[in-house]
Amino acid sequence: MDATAGTPRKKRFDSPQQEAFLNLWRTYDRLRALEDELFARHDLTAQQYNALRLLRAAHPDTVPTLGLAARLVSRAPDITRLLDKLSDRGLIDRERRDDNRRIVHVGLTALGIALLDELADEVRDCHLRQLGHLKPAEMKTLVDLLRKARSPHEAEGSDWS
Repeated sequence: MDATAGTPRKKRFDSPQQEAFLNLWRTYDRLRALEDELFARHDLTAQQYNALRLLRAAHPDTVPTLGLAARLVSRAPDITRLLDKLSDRGLIDRERRDDNRRIVHVGLTALGIALLDELADEVRDCHLRQLGHLKPAEMKTLVDLLRKARSPHEAEGSDWS
């Protein structure tokens, strides 16, 4: 009962799973806004930054386009358009190798490396603003629970595998 009105309190959630999901969604929205603000100052999206970060991990090697798309944090339904924008800015190079012209390989340019270097401190500060208030043990628990929550959806045979 609602003590102030004497009426039954409305159910806020249909299930504990709905409550958890809506809390994840709300948290993602609040944390993403901080990243969006940061990347907008550099004419990037979080998805483009993630692609650049993955390419840096492979540098100086290149990565097949579909391999890159599979490793992105969130799905990129139009990986070609995402890469077009990065290529137009000179941040990446694309090549088709003679041994298999159907596969496009993507690599980071010196300009892409310079942009990631420029962003490094700002990204670190953004992550501190997002989650720096959590204690190390809380952070570990959060990461463990998030991995556990998504693991069946990334398992072999899922849409993500």
